[in-house]
Amino acid sequence: MTSDTSIGTASRRVRSRRHGRSRIPLALLIPAVIGLAFLVMPLAGLLIRTPWATLPQRLAEPGILTALGLSLQTATLATVLCILFGVPLAWLLARAEFPGRRLVRALVTVPLVLPPVVGGVALLLVFGRRGLIGSWLDATFGITLPFTTAGVVLAEAFVAMPFLVIAVEGALRGADSRYEEAAATLGATRWATFTRVTLPLVAPGIAAGAVLCWARALGEFGATITFAGNFPGRTQTMPLAVYLALETDLQAAIVLSLILLTVSVAILAALRDKWIASP
Repeated sequence: MTSDTSIGTASRRVRSRRHGRSRIPLALLIPAVIGLAFLVMPLAGLLIRTPWATLPQRLAEPGILTALGLSLQTATLATVLCILFGVPLAWLLARAEFPGRRLVRALVTVPLVLPPVVGGVALLLVFGRRGLIGSWLDATFGITLPFTTAGVVLAEAFVAMPFLVIAVEGALRGADSRYEEAAATLGATRWATFTRVTLPLVAPGIAAGAVLCWARALGEFGATITFAGNFPGRTQTMPLAVYLALETDLQAAIVLSLILLTVSVAILAALRDKWIASP
C-alpha cells in the first residue's frame, strides 16, 4: 500500500513538472518569437524574391557557373590544406604537454574573432610581394600569392582552419586513450598508433570539422577580397560575385545567395545528429 502511494505521488510530481514546463512565461515567449522572426525573415525574404521562373537559366549563366566552380575548387583545396596541418595541430593541443599550450590554443582561435578584412591585411603583410615571407618566395622561386587563385585558397584556409582544429581537438579529448596505450604496449610506434588507432577513433570528428571548415571556406569574403582581389575566373568566388552583382544585377545576386543558403542548410542537415542534441 505504501509503495502504491509513493508511486502515485511520484507520478503526480512528474505530471506537475511536465505541466509547469508546458506553461511558457509570456515575458520569455515574446522576445523568443521576435528573435526567431529576426533570424528567419531575411531568409524567407530571399526565398520570396528568388526568380524561380528563370532560375534554371540563371544557374546556367557563365558568370555564375564560373564563380560556383571556383568556389568549390578553392574551398576543397583549402579544406585539404587545413586537414594536413590542422589535424597534427589539434593532436598537439590535445595530447602533448608543453609550456604555452594555452597561448597556442588562443592563437589558433584568433581567426574566429578577427575581422576577415584584418586577416586579409595580415596575409598581405606576410605573403605579399614585400611581405615577410612573400618577398623571399618571389625572389627565390618567383612565386606570387596575392591576387591569384592560390591566394584565395590561402585566405580561406586561414579563416577556416580553427573550425577543424577545435572539432578534432574535442574529438581527441573525448576519445578513449586506453586503445592508444594498448597499442603502445604491444610495441606499435607512435606513428603507427596515430595512423591505425587514433585517426580511426576520431574520424567522425575529423569529418565534422572538415565539413564545417569547407562551409566556412566557401562563404569567405573579407580576407579573400583583401588578399586575392575580385577578378572573374581567377579569384572571384561566390560571395565576391554576390557583392559585385548587387551593383549590377540584383537577380543574379539573389540566385548566388540562394546557392550559398542551400549549401549552409545542407551542412546543418549533415551535422544535425552530431551538433544538435535531441530533447
